[in-house]
Amino acid sequence: MDEYWPVSDVLLYLAGSWRVERSVRDLTSGDAGAFTGATDFRPLAEGGLLHLESGTFTWQGVARPAERTLRFLPGPVPGTADVRFADGRPFHDLDLTTGRHTADHPCSADLYRGEFAVRDADHWRTVWRVGGPAKDLLLTTDYARVG
Repeated sequence: MDEYWPVSDVLLYLAGSWRVERSVRDLTSGDAGAFTGATDFRPLAEGGLLHLESGTFTWQGVARPAERTLRFLPGPVPGTADVRFADGRPFHDLDLTTGRHTADHPCSADLYRGEFAVRDADHWRTVWRVGGPAKDLLLTTDYARVG
C-alpha cells in the first residue's frame, strides 16, 4: 500500500467500534495463528480513549478467548496519541497526520516495531515485527469500522 489517508486527530478517528482480523506468524517455526474479534474505543472521563479488544485467538488449532485493554491518551502534539498499557506503563506514541506512523517498544530483550497505516475513513492496519532472543514474530492486524 503506497497511498495513505492523513488523519488530523487520531483520537477522533479511532473513536467507535472496529472489526479486527489479525494474523500471527512465528517466522522461526513457521507456525501461524489468527485473532478475530472487535475493538471498541470508548471515551475516558479524563480525556482520550479506552481501547477494549476481545475475540478469539487460534494458535496451533486451539481456539481461546483473548482480550486486551490499552489507553490512548492525548499526545504532546494536538491530534496525536500517547498509547499506554492498562496499568499506565508507556507503550508507544501515535501520529497519523501523514496517514502512517512507525513506533518502537522495547520489551525486555525484545523489540516491537509497529507500522501503522490508514487506508481511508473506515480502514487501517498495524504490522508489528517482534524480534529478540526468544521471539521472531509478525503480527498483521486489519481494522474495519463497524456502523
